[in-house]
Amino acid sequence: MSEVKKLKTRDEIDSAYKWNVKKLYENTAQWEKEFEILKTKAPKIQEFSGKLSNAQDLLLFLECSVDIERLLDKLLVYGHLRGDENTGNAEFQILKNKIDAYGAEVSSFTAFFVPELLLLPEGAVDEAINKIPKLKVYEFYLRDILDQKAHTLSAEGEKLLASVSDCLNAPGNIFGMLTNADMTFPCIKDEKGNEVELNEGNYSNFIKSKDRRVRKDAFETLFKTYKGFSNTLTTTLTSSIKNFIFNAKTRHYSSALESSLKPNNIPMEVYQTVVDTINNNLPSLHKYVSIKKKLLGLDEIHMYDLYVPIVEADEEHIEYEDAVKIALDGIKPLGEEYLNIFKEGINEGWVDVFQNKGKRSGAYSWGCFDSMPYVLLNYNYKLNDVSTLAHEMGHSIHSYYSRKTQPYIYSGYELFCAEVASITNECLLIDHLIKNESDKKKRLFLINQQLEGIRTTVFRQCMFAEFEKITHEKIEQGNPLSPEDLCKIYHELNQKYFGSEMVIDEGIDMEWSRIPHFYNDFYVYQYTTGFAAANSFSKMIVEEGASAVERYVGFLKSGGSDYPINILKKAGVDMSSPKPLEDTIKRFDELLEMLEKEIYLS
Repeated sequence: MSEVKKLKTRDEIDSAYKWNVKKLYENTAQWEKEFEILKTKAPKIQEFSGKLSNAQDLLLFLECSVDIERLLDKLLVYGHLRGDENTGNAEFQILKNKIDAYGAEVSSFTAFFVPELLLLPEGAVDEAINKIPKLKVYEFYLRDILDQKAHTLSAEGEKLLASVSDCLNAPGNIFGMLTNADMTFPCIKDEKGNEVELNEGNYSNFIKSKDRRVRKDAFETLFKTYKGFSNTLTTTLTSSIKNFIFNAKTRHYSSALESSLKPNNIPMEVYQTVVDTINNNLPSLHKYVSIKKKLLGLDEIHMYDLYVPIVEADEEHIEYEDAVKIALDGIKPLGEEYLNIFKEGINEGWVDVFQNKGKRSGAYSWGCFDSMPYVLLNYNYKLNDVSTLAHEMGHSIHSYYSRKTQPYIYSGYELFCAEVASITNECLLIDHLIKNESDKKKRLFLINQQLEGIRTTVFRQCMFAEFEKITHEKIEQGNPLSPEDLCKIYHELNQKYFGSEMVIDEGIDMEWSRIPHFYNDFYVYQYTTGFAAANSFSKMIVEEGASAVERYVGFLKSGGSDYPINILKKAGVDMSSPKPLEDTIKRFDELLEMLEKEIYLS
């Protein structure tokens, strides 16, 4: 009988594969000492309340605020990283909870700042900047706050909105509890005929099954269960949309969409350009559906056939050191400086590599101005893990550049830009792998991987974005939405996106009800824009070389020093135009051609 392979404990993992978190704090005692310093410093910032009309006091407030926020960030990052190493370690969970709770207190200490700044007479901030040159570094930050004046309430109004934030977030919380905790699914039979209880976790495996009966059963069982809760799920989603609309009206925006885009100075046309450009290029997706139908040898292609791989290649076992080499080869076009930073990160303890008992699942990049840009992995020796390494290191090197180049106040970056650097690395990597793979089966597998990446991240997320736009506009126009209305809207979108060869099964009509991102208003379109920007960068880097790399590194160094659209435009990617999306569709078409050539389709 073979021995059961157990997960190693944290202590059993070689230190070479653990992040160097001790560079932040040697131990809990050192952390506690700095936590006490924060608790002494932070309340004192309230002494600036009522004094911001004085230029010197405004500067002192901003400098003190930066000092406090930097210390808070450092304590927060350490507490969370240690907590994620082993979620069962009570010592670090206590640290994490303590700093999270105190972070909310710090926010309350500085709550006076924005309302007081907005009460200053017009021109007062410009006058202060002219009077004290040290304020110049805060100019964009201050102007950004002032630009939101029309949408910022009085101190009492802001306090009232903040006090009901839990209530306004209730629909999303109820959705989460219902779908994660309370909903249960019936059993289905797996490929071997065993009864297995369906859940959201194993559904993603069943829907890719080579056995069509399994994926059909999983699909129908999942969505039939969701349909049984259609009235409740309609109420949670429409209540959430009404809350977004309430917030937009309260803050004097013309629509919920404007309230989501305007704070980051993203023109409303950008959202519409995304939807229109993808709609104009849907024949490419229809062609993909047609090819997939032929390759799978189907008389009819159904929604439950979408995720099954066209070709399966044997999964290689890739040691971590080899994964690093593969990733470095893939991103070689980014140049020596970038590669050296990547190597430095690997060698100096940015990355926590392997699974251990109690370690948080998944992967992320996180850190602060005064730390390394740490990466959490759960490396499992697969090609997908190599891609995840390249992705997360893309985030971390973005953070490395922005923190090295920008002052603290601009060292972060907005969500609109956040996925660009990580996906650029992924695009370069898969392009390199496809070009250099001689084994036909593996090459087909890689081509299909990138096609699926574009289908799910560009086309599918855009369909979600269009669904959001339609539902918000209908409710804003005073039209209530029933379960039947939501299912009809979603059904028609699927018909449009997937084309005439796809059988739009009734079950898919309920898919809207299981998308958690719909409770975070107008979030999903940024997956589409992020992928398009990354594809444009990777294309320019490969084709133009050093000049494109220089522009791209300029983007990485910009942090949050300007609005996202401007930062990308300076680097050569104009997301207010359809070109980046059109280039992404062109790549999709190129991959389809490769696929056809490889399998000798006429």
